[in-house]
Amino acid sequence: MARIAYILLCHKDPEAIIKQAESLTATGDYISIHFDARANPEHYKQITTALGKNPNVAFAHKRIKCGWGEWSLVEATLYAVETAVEKFPRATHFYMVSGDCMVIKSSEYIHKFLDDNDVDFIESFDYFESDWIKTGMKGERLIYRHFFNERTQKWRFYTSFKLQRRLGLTREIPADIQVMIGSQWWCLRRQTIEAVLHFTKQRKDVMRFFRTTWIPDETFFQTIVRHLVPATEIRTRTLTFLMFSDYGMPLTFYNDHYDLLLTQDYLFARKISPEAIELKERLGALYAETGVDFQISAEGPSLFKFLTGRGRVGKRFASRFWETESSLGRDRELMLLVCKKWHVAKRLLEKIGQETDIPTIAYLFNEEGTPLPDLGGIQSTLGKRTRHRRALMRMLFDYYDTNRLVVCLDPSAMDLMQDFFGDRSTTRMLEIQCEFTDEYLTGHSMRIGLAGEQTPQDTLERLLPTIRRDIVNESDRIRDAEFENLNIMRQSDEIEDYVPAIAQFLHVPEDVAERIARTDYLFAD
Repeated sequence: MARIAYILLCHKDPEAIIKQAESLTATGDYISIHFDARANPEHYKQITTALGKNPNVAFAHKRIKCGWGEWSLVEATLYAVETAVEKFPRATHFYMVSGDCMVIKSSEYIHKFLDDNDVDFIESFDYFESDWIKTGMKGERLIYRHFFNERTQKWRFYTSFKLQRRLGLTREIPADIQVMIGSQWWCLRRQTIEAVLHFTKQRKDVMRFFRTTWIPDETFFQTIVRHLVPATEIRTRTLTFLMFSDYGMPLTFYNDHYDLLLTQDYLFARKISPEAIELKERLGALYAETGVDFQISAEGPSLFKFLTGRGRVGKRFASRFWETESSLGRDRELMLLVCKKWHVAKRLLEKIGQETDIPTIAYLFNEEGTPLPDLGGIQSTLGKRTRHRRALMRMLFDYYDTNRLVVCLDPSAMDLMQDFFGDRSTTRMLEIQCEFTDEYLTGHSMRIGLAGEQTPQDTLERLLPTIRRDIVNESDRIRDAEFENLNIMRQSDEIEDYVPAIAQFLHVPEDVAERIARTDYLFAD
């Protein structure tokens, strides 16, 4: 009979990880866990303490810091797989899951399904001939070397890419390899996993190639399995049920999706909302049940679309996508960096990105050209960003796969501040209060269209006090709003005074805050 070793990559929510591991091992299956080395060490300690005595639980023999789109995700997977192969010799299958996945069939059903289907389940489509990649880079992912994280080191990522392209520094794909692409959620037989691990030790050229491809978790296993296993023994599909919104973001499942999920022709589902406590409890209990008859109808996408179009009172279905995402999420932290001098905030923002792993975004509600990922169009104009602000922010949290995000706001954006502080997420603000010379205010008045090159000097002299007063009033309104978690940095203060404000704003140690506070030329015009 099939025995499954689940391969779990995770970085948050230790309570959910513990429950998931206990549920999946309750009927004799196994789990090998890689917990991101950049995550909270107390969370890792909590997990190992709770699961350390469970003989069916193992922890990857090496932990590394993981980043979206990086080789580190494949490397972490390989560490967890190597541990599972060594620790669980009776495991017949290895199933890749995430902390957002939940089983939607019983253990009895899953074991019989795998016994009846002696094949590998992995999406594996031809990289160049298929339309799996809808937008953005395609061949460029492979023929150029990618050394930086696109989400946290955007400038370095694209500067390196453009330089290689300008100089013609392309490379060849290993001649005997046909690159394939597909979902990273696979289920592979033991003989296949062992062949893959052997391949990784024999083909150093292929390993070097994939180490500097972009988003290799969508190509590495997909390519190697297809290279090693006959096509007749591969089912080009995933056994994990996912659906996507019109904006290309994964849909989230809630408490009232239980019956819908059970009827799908899949074994797991992703993503389950952290707030769907009832759904998680029901699905967790389901795995150990016996004699359950599953009526497979596989109407999930069409039914979900129908219910979303109609809307249902008191349920998570609603008439528009952004209405289902009306909150950023209870466990998320939005940090608002507020400053009238945008270049000052951007310098500090860049330093924050260098000293922490927190994703940062500049004035996305003020500047049309702020670099943003393709979120299906909602990010395309300032009007859309502002109207659907919470949906946009939630999608950015999902895109960066983070619970912490720093964005810049102009002090005039009081409606945005009030909206974000009214959310059940944690919102913190750091206002940078700058000094303004007449020369700066003159340039500012020209940038916002209040003056021009030909504006008489006497008009400017009457205009500048009004502009200065407006800036002061904006700061006064922020203080009058009595926002919680408000910190202030004043240009007139000493650098040592910036440190506690930055440390409280970012929740980082004081040595990190001090390095950020010493940003070069922070207030230079």
